[in-house]
Amino acid sequence: MNNDMQRLYTTFPNEWPGAGLLLLRLAEGIPSLLEGTLHLLSPAATALPYAADIVSGLLLTIGFWTPIGGLLQALVELSSVLAGAGYEHIVPGMIGLSLAMLGPGAWSVDARLFGRKRIDVTALKD
Repeated sequence: MNNDMQRLYTTFPNEWPGAGLLLLRLAEGIPSLLEGTLHLLSPAATALPYAADIVSGLLLTIGFWTPIGGLLQALVELSSVLAGAGYEHIVPGMIGLSLAMLGPGAWSVDARLFGRKRIDVTALKD
């Protein structure tokens, strides 16, 4: 499994690029969590799209299974556009798709679980 996940990402960028990916994940994930939760609690809501919105928001916020969370977010937003909810759902869908392609960055659960590990050989000599 570790090698399979590593194939999905070329790197787990740190510093400024990693911070940028963290901000993108938070900007996409937190509103999805909130919107999905608010709609799911309304009496007339159909559960499946909003449950998917909550799941994708949670995955993106913590950076776990980011390609799956990003693709799920893109599908949720595309289904909203096709259902006639408005074209304002295109941008969040594109951000989700972009995160699926770019990966989560170094500040994520994915990086902790599946990131490449460095072994300092000089420290082993001492």
